[in-house]
Amino acid sequence: SDYAMASLDAAKKPLDGSKTYRLHLPPNVPVNDFWAVTLYDTQTRSQLQTSQKFPTLGSQDKGMKQNADGSYDVYFSPEAPKGKEGNWLQTVSGKSWFPLLRMYGPLEPWIDKTWRPNEIELVK
Repeated sequence: SDYAMASLDAAKKPLDGSKTYRLHLPPNVPVNDFWAVTLYDTQTRSQLQTSQKFPTLGSQDKGMKQNADGSYDVYFSPEAPKGKEGNWLQTVSGKSWFPLLRMYGPLEPWIDKTWRPNEIELVK
């Protein structure tokens, strides 16, 4: 497996638990097995504690919806964006956080960096 971490959004600002963000994973996520995004608390380095049982979402989740082009969008915010509940991870207002993208059985496009996720974007 291989991991990627982010601590800033696309505008190079720290991730804020009170805001809404989107991570776009382009089509054909290059994994042999599966991928998952997990949220962590910047203070404790432990998984972010929210009302969700586990702060993890990925390709094996039944509620996760793929876009028509084969890409995925993962949303991060205190409340689920309407219609995006299956692609949402809860954050906590007043808390900073960071995601880890785990690639299980990464394939060559991940390793040689010809495929990469987009930067995490603030949703306005």
